Amino acid sequence: MSLAVAAGLGPRLDRERFQWSSLLMLSPALALLGVLFVFPVLYAGYLGFTNLALVGSRSRDYEFTGLDNITRMLGDYVFIKSSWLTIIFVVGSAIVGQTVLGMALAILLRNALVSVRVVIGSIVIVAWVLPEITVALVWYAFSQAGGTLSILLRQTDTNFLVTVPMLIVSLANLWRNVAFSMLVFSAGLRNLPTEVLEAAEVEGASAWRRYRLVVLPLLKPTIVTNLLLVTILNLSEFTLIYAMTQGGPGIETMTLPLYVYQEAFVFHQLGYGTAISLVLVLIGAVFSLLFVRASRSQV
Repeated sequence: MSLAVAAGLGPRLDRERFQWSSLLMLSPALALLGVLFVFPVLYAGYLGFTNLALVGSRSRDYEFTGLDNITRMLGDYVFIKSSWLTIIFVVGSAIVGQTVLGMALAILLRNALVSVRVVIGSIVIVAWVLPEITVALVWYAFSQAGGTLSILLRQTDTNFLVTVPMLIVSLANLWRNVAFSMLVFSAGLRNLPTEVLEAAEVEGASAWRRYRLVVLPLLKPTIVTNLLLVTILNLSEFTLIYAMTQGGPGIETMTLPLYVYQEAFVFHQLGYGTAISLVLVLIGAVFSLLFVRASRSQV
């Protein structure tokens, strides 16, 4: 039977096997899902189109304002810059940084001596399990004037959290979270068919050609999965950036999660803060759709 025929029969066979009575067994789980997930999401979406405030009269008597919050966002310079900073942070620190470095570390651990594997793996894992506030304090001290980074670069009067703040918080986030991608790719490398790699080696392919022409194509589903997960995990990053810079200097590290916090809990504009958070969800959905389409194209 061809793949096309099998693909056509699959949905029809699923429909024939499906029994509506089975939904009764799932009804408690569906009800719980609706109460704890669907309703809060829909209600939050509604609040994004209101003038709800954290304190004052509008905390009780708020009104539906239509597209007022959307119009306000389109003219809000801080929101526009925060959106770009969020995309730069996620793409640079997570999508590119964690994926490339995580793959490099996974390959290194696959081929290194046991002692090297234990030392490097332990260092990377320890960085991952440290509390975010601890990582923030370490990198804050590391990048200050007179800190380790300024001494290494022989610029002892330079505070790198002032001169290149977005780069520093991105590197701190990369340093902390690269272990996740390393573990994902290590698992993917262990599951590769050894006979394919041995055949490529017998054919005389160099190590670079084996990884480029054999390993990477076989790892494409793992790479797409890692990209999806690190994007979701890093898109809502708040604690690390807030502890290091609180969005400063100025608004140079004011990513959308920090801007949501500022509008909702500092300026008490819960409705506007919720609207901004919906944009954050939309950005995550766009990235997710791109990765899902990429994964389907590999089937």
